[in-house]
Amino acid sequence: MIAAAGEHDAQALKVLGRRILEVVAPEVAEAHEARLLEAEEAQANASARFTMSEDGPGRVHGRFTLPALQGAMLRTQLDALVHAQHTGDTGDTDTKAQPLPHRRGLAFAAWVERYPVDRLPATGGGVAATVVVTMTVESLLGGLEAAGLSTGGVISAAQARRLACQAGIIPAVLGGRSQVLDLGRKRRFHTGPQRTAMALRDGGCTAVGCDRPPAACQAHHDTAWSRGGGTSVEKGRLLCRRHHTWIHDPRFTHTRRPDGKVAFHRRT
Repeated sequence: MIAAAGEHDAQALKVLGRRILEVVAPEVAEAHEARLLEAEEAQANASARFTMSEDGPGRVHGRFTLPALQGAMLRTQLDALVHAQHTGDTGDTDTKAQPLPHRRGLAFAAWVERYPVDRLPATGGGVAATVVVTMTVESLLGGLEAAGLSTGGVISAAQARRLACQAGIIPAVLGGRSQVLDLGRKRRFHTGPQRTAMALRDGGCTAVGCDRPPAACQAHHDTAWSRGGGTSVEKGRLLCRRHHTWIHDPRFTHTRRPDGKVAFHRRT
């Protein structure tokens, strides 16, 4: 191994070191290799991390640590998208002259945009795991008014129009209806589009003083289904699990305020 160190790098020496047992003790080499691999994989899974934060105007900076297998899979997928950009398969502008890290960054952005959202689990509140982009009809038809994101940010009208036909977002056009949101008494439970509309309107739990986001909320009927209440956006609201429990708990009373919020009071 010492002699081989002059001809091989650290990675190659690691492979050669593992093969020593195949020469000196082949009867135990396979089991030893299996234990080493299992230990490495367990350690890699335990150290997996993903962090991201806003890093300037219009940008997000992130760091990640993945097991080697998933890292190789991600690199292969991104390089396939980079190749598609070169050959024009994606319809994007040719980026062949740009540095590979930048091309992979653009490919990663495209991968996020085009991931099929129907393969993602719904969030805790039953809302699809998608970003909702809200725009006016005028913006959709060519105007310049910025579009709002359900995450609190804004994007240009041009970006919103481009994304309107992508699977990774839900366009909510103000002034028009692309989906039926009021199903009246036909269904007891609110649909995905209804929950999305309530998330846009309520912004989270409607209990006074509660800041739980839409993903942590449940859809509630203002008039209980059992008492003839209809399943609609107008007659429903978002409440987090705790306040949804309180609104059905006889130990609490509640009042609806003019601003749409609900105030709770414990019975004495």
